[in-house]
Amino acid sequence: MALADTLTALGTTALAKNGAQSLGSHLFPVWPGAALAGAALPVACLPGDNLAIHVAVAQATPRTVLVVDTAADPDYGYVGEILAVAAQIRDLAGIMVEGSVRDVVGITRCGLPVVGTGVSVREPTSERGGSVGETVHLAGGAQPVRRGDWVAADEDGAVVLARADTARIVAATIAASEHERTVLDALSNGRSTLDVLNLDPSRVTGWSGAPVAARAVGRP
Repeated sequence: MALADTLTALGTTALAKNGAQSLGSHLFPVWPGAALAGAALPVACLPGDNLAIHVAVAQATPRTVLVVDTAADPDYGYVGEILAVAAQIRDLAGIMVEGSVRDVVGITRCGLPVVGTGVSVREPTSERGGSVGETVHLAGGAQPVRRGDWVAADEDGAVVLARADTARIVAATIAASEHERTVLDALSNGRSTLDVLNLDPSRVTGWSGAPVAARAVGRP
């Protein structure tokens, strides 16, 4: 399985538990079910202008994810249907923009995974400049995004995996996911989370001293 597919299958919640860094709770997929993962190409726009995104789409390698810093300006829809279609034709894996988008219906119809912070009908200019390939630091994230880092996003959030740490994080997440499956199996067989996760209920006021028996899933 390709690394991008592995990241998508594991999901951002599991990745974040095992070392991937959150890029903020303000980023969400434009259309339900959209998910993306790939090597990052950082893009920095000047406020109110998306020329740098057009440049990035034109020169990005296939399966790249554009990670766009708009200087946290929410007043413009930096990505619309035209850019989404252009990115899809270039076989990009998706666009993650810390800013608003527009043409939501068109982006959804296109099918390109796009992640943003909101929606705005206000169209930016495409003439002022910006940068492509230089490190960006999204306002909601603790870690900068560098060219070649790996990023992933889904309906739970968006994360970045530093290039040097990617293999370690993925291995740890796979191991943790296998353990989680054993926990879910135990719950299905009637055990409680207190028991399976070795939690101390005596710290909670009102603990009765004996757990209520759980009904095993699938049993009468």
